[in-house]
Amino acid sequence: MTNEDKLKDAFVEALDVEAADIDWDTLKYRGIEQWDSVAHMRLVGEIEDTFDVMLETEQVIDMSSYQVAKEMLTEMGVEFA
Repeated sequence: MTNEDKLKDAFVEALDVEAADIDWDTLKYRGIEQWDSVAHMRLVGEIEDTFDVMLETEQVIDMSSYQVAKEMLTEMGVEFA
């Protein structure tokens, strides 16, 4: 499983959505009903557990989309093909 797949799985689990229903290029916080503040915190936990990282408070606040989450992880050394 690629890191891209792992990140998508983290979003699917935290937001309780089907991967096929998501437009990953445009997915953003509060852009869908399921991504509210509670789901955001679940997402943070999923990402931290999946990638064995610890997000700083500023990163949690700034994580406003799937693309931003991917960029943050890349900056933390997670490689995406």
